[in-house]
Amino acid sequence: MTFLNPNTSVAFTDAVRETARRVAGEGVEIVAVCPAPGDGPAAVESHVDEIRAAAAVVDLIARDQRAGGSDAYVIACFGDPGLDAARELVDVPVVGIAEAAMHLAAIAGRHFAIVTTLTRTLGRASDLLARYEFDRACVAAYGTGIPVLDLEDPSSGASRRVRAWCERAIEEDGADVIVLGCAGMAGLATELQSALGIPVVDGVAAATGVALAMARAGVGTSKRDEYAAPVAREAIGA
Repeated sequence: MTFLNPNTSVAFTDAVRETARRVAGEGVEIVAVCPAPGDGPAAVESHVDEIRAAAAVVDLIARDQRAGGSDAYVIACFGDPGLDAARELVDVPVVGIAEAAMHLAAIAGRHFAIVTTLTRTLGRASDLLARYEFDRACVAAYGTGIPVLDLEDPSSGASRRVRAWCERAIEEDGADVIVLGCAGMAGLATELQSALGIPVVDGVAAATGVALAMARAGVGTSKRDEYAAPVAREAIGA
């Protein structure tokens, strides 16, 4: 299973890999990759970043396919950039972490809240809630004001700030479940769940489980119509 981190942070990629390995358990090969500096955004925090991230996802999958391919792919960014394009390229499962997290949250409780990084990313979260048809299940979405790369710095106070917004979502909005809206928050999930007393869903862990279940069940990506391979007018990811 290959995890595609569309930003260029190696530390971020390593953290995604470790979370996925913990969830997948023994006997599952986990690979995590990211674009080289200059081939993708340092962090995905704007629409321009998202376009670059989507291009990086397509390039990373194309490179992996030329090297032999994987049984499943996970896009390790909460905006699920390039998800549809990635599904055109392969017939194995391709899972976005926002998509997986929302599905699991809706199973774990009646209502969930999203706690993410910058407020400017809330529009994208709202778009995905509508696309995945969870806009009724989601009672709140909060931006903490924490830049993505600050999540790598233990001295940034990110954990404390994320917890404060989670507590607000529980107390003021009645959230039964919290969805962490950034792959960089994966390391906070266990601590927060223990402190808050309700399920806290990390998208990396959720997508690991979904992709693994699909691969084991033999359920891949449909090649009928929309997700059929793109017309080969020029090389992709060359």
